[in-house]
Amino acid sequence: MAEPETRPSTGTPARTWFAALLVGVLALAIGFGAGVFVARPQHPGDGSAEAGFARDMSTHHGQAVSMAIEEYGVTKDTYLRQVSVDMALTQQGQIGMMQTWLRNWGLETNSDARPMEWMGAAVPPGSLMPGMASADDRDKLRKATGRDKDVLFCQLMIQHHLGGIHMVDGILARTDDDQVRDLAQAMKDAQQYEIGALKEKLTALGATP
Repeated sequence: MAEPETRPSTGTPARTWFAALLVGVLALAIGFGAGVFVARPQHPGDGSAEAGFARDMSTHHGQAVSMAIEEYGVTKDTYLRQVSVDMALTQQGQIGMMQTWLRNWGLETNSDARPMEWMGAAVPPGSLMPGMASADDRDKLRKATGRDKDVLFCQLMIQHHLGGIHMVDGILARTDDDQVRDLAQAMKDAQQYEIGALKEKLTALGATP
């Protein structure tokens, strides 16, 4: 009886196993690479609405802080002393947060872009952002005393807050960034509350917004 023919091993099972292992390793590598790419923070760019908002609102807040500190230093009204110091501390803190965003995004805190350009409604050269007090208004506020100063401060700050809320609504309609949305909404909530409080104070002072 003839012996069955035997063939030399071709090593196919080994090669198949190695190929399968290689495919698995490559798949893991691709998956890891994709995960790293997805996890990498995608920061807003220099021309983004988020960057424009952070820069413009920092400037807008800066004027409010300056007026609030001025009011705090001279008013005899206990309520306005508290309101003004709260405004100054809160908005200065928010300026710090927005400047930190810009640095973390690898961006300059200033830009050549015109104010409000990020909203598609850049202000004309020499004009002010919504709600900001003019140089004449600031001069009147500095020269005013007593009740007249308190009234003018309330009136200017109400308009300032309304302009700030307009800018906040602009960024809320344009951003998906959670930290930007959270701070912007906090700004809006606080400024809406303060507008109501300042209107009540004006009524108590016998004046109108």
